[in-house]
Amino acid sequence: MSCVLGMSGVLTDGAVLFGQRGNWRSQLHSVKTLLRVCFIIQDHAYPADELMPLTCRGRVRGLEPSRGDVDDALGKFSLTLIDTLDTLVVSIYIYFFNLVRRSERTLLYVDLNVWVLNVCVSRGLLGGHSMAMMLKDGGQHMLWYQDELLHMAKDLGLRLLPAFNTSSGLPYPRVNLKYGVRGPETRTGTETDTCTACAGTIILEFAALSRFTGDPVFEAHARRALDFLWEKRQRNSNLVGTTINIHSGEWVRRDSGVGAGIDSYYEYLLKAYILLGDDLFLQRFNIHYASIMKYISQPPLLLDVHIHKPLLPARTWMDSLLAFFPGLQVLKGDIRPAIETHEMLYQVTKKHNFLPEAFTTDFRVHWAQHPLRPEFAESTYFLYKATGDPYYLEVGRTVLDNLNRFARVPCGFAAMKDVRTGSHEDRMDSFFLAEMFKYLFLLFADTEDLPFDVEDYIFTTEAHLLPLSLSMAPTSSAATNATTEEELDDSNFDWTCPNTRLLFPDPAFPRNLREPIRSAVDKSCPRPAPYREPGMGRPPLRAQDFMANNPEHLELLRRMGVSLIHLKDGRVQLVQHATQAVSAVAAEDGMRFMQEMMELSSQQQKEQLPPRAIQIVSHPFFGRVVLTAGPAQFGTDLSKSATGVRGFVTVAEPYSGCSELANAEYVQGRIALLQRGQCMFAEKARHIQKAGAIGGIVIDDNEGSSSDTAPLFQMAGDGRNTDDITLPLLFLFHKEGNILMEALKEYKEVEVLLSDKARDRGETAAAVSYNICHVLSSLIRLSSVFLYLSWEDLSYVSPPDEEVSPSDEVSPSEEGASPSETHHEPKVERDSEKREEPEGDTDLSSQSVDELLADWREDLEAFQQMEKDEL
Repeated sequence: MSCVLGMSGVLTDGAVLFGQRGNWRSQLHSVKTLLRVCFIIQDHAYPADELMPLTCRGRVRGLEPSRGDVDDALGKFSLTLIDTLDTLVVSIYIYFFNLVRRSERTLLYVDLNVWVLNVCVSRGLLGGHSMAMMLKDGGQHMLWYQDELLHMAKDLGLRLLPAFNTSSGLPYPRVNLKYGVRGPETRTGTETDTCTACAGTIILEFAALSRFTGDPVFEAHARRALDFLWEKRQRNSNLVGTTINIHSGEWVRRDSGVGAGIDSYYEYLLKAYILLGDDLFLQRFNIHYASIMKYISQPPLLLDVHIHKPLLPARTWMDSLLAFFPGLQVLKGDIRPAIETHEMLYQVTKKHNFLPEAFTTDFRVHWAQHPLRPEFAESTYFLYKATGDPYYLEVGRTVLDNLNRFARVPCGFAAMKDVRTGSHEDRMDSFFLAEMFKYLFLLFADTEDLPFDVEDYIFTTEAHLLPLSLSMAPTSSAATNATTEEELDDSNFDWTCPNTRLLFPDPAFPRNLREPIRSAVDKSCPRPAPYREPGMGRPPLRAQDFMANNPEHLELLRRMGVSLIHLKDGRVQLVQHATQAVSAVAAEDGMRFMQEMMELSSQQQKEQLPPRAIQIVSHPFFGRVVLTAGPAQFGTDLSKSATGVRGFVTVAEPYSGCSELANAEYVQGRIALLQRGQCMFAEKARHIQKAGAIGGIVIDDNEGSSSDTAPLFQMAGDGRNTDDITLPLLFLFHKEGNILMEALKEYKEVEVLLSDKARDRGETAAAVSYNICHVLSSLIRLSSVFLYLSWEDLSYVSPPDEEVSPSDEVSPSEEGASPSETHHEPKVERDSEKREEPEGDTDLSSQSVDELLADWREDLEAFQQMEKDEL
C-alpha cells in the first residue's frame, strides 16, 4: 500500500561524532527516574487532575484563580495519572499494575472540554486497556484484569455522545457529563464555534472504542465529523481554517497552518489510515499535504496563510505546537523537509533552552511561555527511528538536560513562565508524563527494554498506544457508509516508500542540510519574499526600514492605502484603507506592512520591559524554583550584571518599608522583603538601602494576584531624581511572593538570587557535587520492588504471575516523595496609584521476601539521605 513510514535505510553522519549506541544507556536511566513524579502526584495531588509543582498540591477547579479555557480540562478525575497509564507500561510497567487496580470512577459532573476528555481521559483509558491486554495475553501478568479500563472508557464515550447532536455532526466544544448538552444546571449547548483540531481529532479513539466493544456508534460519529470538515475545506487551496461554526459550517477564523487549532486534524487523517486501513483517509491527507507543502511550508519555516488567499501570509510568527509536524512528515515518508524544520526547531531550543510558545521568523521570542510541551521530543524520536542517526540522540540529551537543569523543582517539573528569565509557573500538565516521558524513554531504549514491540502500535496525538490489530477488528458498515462513496484517485497515492540510502547517498548529506539552518538561527532568518505578480515593480516597504520623514516611504504608504497621522504627543498613527490602494496587490502589501509594524512595535515593547528572575538557591531548592518578577525603573539594572545579586532574605519592619527600619541590624547585608502600598516604591528602596540591604523584593498586598493572570509592570520612581538608589528592587505578585514567604517560614534561612534570568544550577548549587540524573538512576531498582511491596506498610503483594482478585487492594506510594497561554505585556505602574540503575536485570521472582525487604530498606535509607543532601 502507500508509503506511510519511510523508515528504511540509515543515516550515519553522526556516528563518529557521538559514538556508539551503548553509550546512551545512562540517558535511558535518567528518563526512568522521572517516574518518581507519579509517586509525588499520588501523595500531594490525588485525586486532583494536575500537580502544582511549586506549591506541592493538586490543582482543583474553582479553588485556584481561573486560567480561562485551560481549566476546561479539570474535573477532579485524576487526569494526570489516567493520562500516564500506558507510559508506565512502556518504562516501568510494575507500577502500572497497582495503579490500574486503584482506578476509580472519579468523573465529576461539571462542564468539561470534549476534546480534552477525549485526548487525555478516553485515550488514557484505551491506551491503558491496550497495555493491560498485551500483558495479560502474555500469560504472566495481570491475569486478573477484566476490562475495567475499557468499561470506564465506554461509559465516558456514552457521556460524550450528546455533544455530537448538531446538524453538522461537529461536536459542541463542551459537555456536562451528567446533564449532557442542554440539560439543567449546565452552561453547555450555547457555544457556536470550535477549533478544527477539536472536532477532527476523535476518530482514533472512537474507532478503537467501537472495535474494542463492538458498538459502531462511536466510530460513526467521529467519521461524520471528519467528513463534514473535509467538505468544508476551501476547494481552491484545499486548506482548512482554524475555527469553524458547528451549526453553519462557516469558517470563523480563516487562517491556516499546521500549529495550534489545526495540528492534530492533519495528524489523525494519516493515522486513521494507518490504524483502520481505509484508503480514503490517506487520499484526503495527501491532498491536504500537497497544499501544505505548496503554501505553508517555506523550509525551514511553516507560516500560516489565509485559506482563500494562500499566497498571503496570515502572521509573521510560529507557535510551538507545529513542532509535531516533522514527526508526521516521517510517517508520510518525506524525510528531507522533516530534517530541515526539526533542525530549525532544535536551534531555537538551544538558543532559548526551551521552545518558546511562539517565536518570530527571525527566531526571537514572541510568547515566552513553555508549558513543557512534548512535540519537539516526539519529532526527535521519529527522526531517529527513520534515520538511525545518533545526532538525534544528542538532541534528546539536550532536551533531558534542560528539563533537569531548568524545569525540575522539589515537587516535579514546573512549566516555564518565561524562557528568557527561566522563571516558573505553578503548572505541570498531564501531557508531560504522558508524552514527553514516553518519547524520551523510547528514544534511548533498546528492544530488550520494552515489554512489547512498539511497531505493533500507533501513537495517538497524546502518545497513547493503540494496537494496529484493530484494523482487522469487525466493524459495522454503518460506520463507513458515509465515506465509501467518495471516489479514490490513484494520483493521490505514493505506492513506494523512500529508502534513505537512496535519498541521501552521502552519509554527510543530512549534516549539510542542517548547517545552513544552524547559521540562520544563530544570526537571523531571511523572511521569504512575498509573492508578486510579474511586472508589479519594486517589492513592498518593510516595517523595519520605514522612516516617517522619508518622502519616498510616504509615497509607498500612499500607494498601499496607508495613511500616517501625527498625534499631539509626537507619536504617529498608521491607518490602512484597502480601497484607497492603487491595486489589489498593493492593498495586500499594505496589510502585510501593517502586520509587520504591529509585530515590530510589540517586539520593541517587550525588549524595553523585560521581566526579571528571583531564584531560590538555598536548601532544599538549590535553584529549582524561579519566580517571575517585575523590574524597577531605578536602582541596579540586573540585565547589566553578570552575576546578579545573591543574599539571604529578611522581612523588613515595618513590612511596608515606608519609614526607617526597626530591624536594620538584621536587614544589613541581606535582601529585604517588603509589602506593596502606603508609599512610593522609591521610598521603600531608600529606607532598606539606608539600613544596609543589598536588594529588595516588594510583594503585592492584593491577595490572589498572580503573574499567571495579571500583566507584569515596571515599578516607577517618585518623580524625583533616583540616582541615589543603587540596589536592585524587584516586584512579585502575591501568589509568587507567598511561595517565597512560605519557604522562609519553613526553612528560616532562605537565600535567593536576583538576576535578569535564572542561572544554571551548577552555578547556584556548588555544594551539590553530583549530577541529579546519575544519583536518581540508582532508584530504578527501588521502583521495581513496588511489584511486591506496598510503599505504605511493606505488606506482601502477589507476584504478577499469580492470578489476583480485582477486589484486592494494593497501597500506593505515600512516603517516598518529597516535597498560559496568553502572553502578558508589561506596563509601568506607580505604587501610590494602587493597593544509576544496576547492570543486568534482577530476577525478583527468585528472591525471598526477606531479601527484598532488606534490599528495600537499604535503598530507602540511601534515598532518604539523598533527599536530605540534595533536595
